Amino acid sequence: MPELPEMRALAERLEARLRGAALESVRAFSFSLLKTVRPAPEALVGSTVSSLHSRGKYLVWSFSDDRRVLMHLGNAGRLDLEVPAKSTKPRGALARLAFDGPAVLLREHGSERRAGMWVLGPGDDGPLASLGPEPFEAGFAELALRGADRRHLHTVLRDQHAVAGIGRGYADDALNCAGLSPFAALAGLDAGQRARLLDAVRSVLSEALDAERARVGGLSDASLGDRFSVHGRAGSPCPRCGRRLERVAFESHEITYCPTCQTAGRVLADRRLSRLLR
Repeated sequence: MPELPEMRALAERLEARLRGAALESVRAFSFSLLKTVRPAPEALVGSTVSSLHSRGKYLVWSFSDDRRVLMHLGNAGRLDLEVPAKSTKPRGALARLAFDGPAVLLREHGSERRAGMWVLGPGDDGPLASLGPEPFEAGFAELALRGADRRHLHTVLRDQHAVAGIGRGYADDALNCAGLSPFAALAGLDAGQRARLLDAVRSVLSEALDAERARVGGLSDASLGDRFSVHGRAGSPCPRCGRRLERVAFESHEITYCPTCQTAGRVLADRRLSRLLR
């Protein structure tokens, strides 16, 4: 799933190409994609793109009539820029926004349809209203340095209501960088551990954003696996100490960690059979 670095760089690429462009048509290919009823997408036709930015994992299109479009790419959503705009419906296509020249095609790999699009009227924040602060904002520093949340660190970092923009990938990488167990409670960290957590999250995301801005190719990449230093690399050497990375498998995801750097040498082989590490 694209996380904050990918979404921010994607917004920058799109704004460079489409700011000031007039919307000529909107076509939704998937009924499940559209999460709002009013305003209708067609109501945006004729307005121009005033700005593009990201908020957490959402892409935010602002138009000249003060309406906005939000896009969430889900697990496998991608955006393609078509120059000129096409009329065909490629496999996995969910929607096409055609402008005076190019078009943006939203598509999704695989059979799951988790991507979403919202059309918001003036003053309506939709799902943005419930998001927590982004990692570079003061609100996240307050959470990391003084928060009393008793949940596991990995859970807190992935909770979009607590901090917006981090998923499983950068949570794994940041906690490895900080030398903290994914299963430690935020409330139980001392001052030094909290400072490491804050610095690690921000440095990992900053490096990822720099790398994504330097990437060449399409608007959004089809594979994110090679961008992570720890996530999804169980069995590979830890980038900090060289020990074999281990994983904890859940029904829908897994956590990758280093026993030496993060859990005092202890290996948690299976969440169902082992007690959680503290």
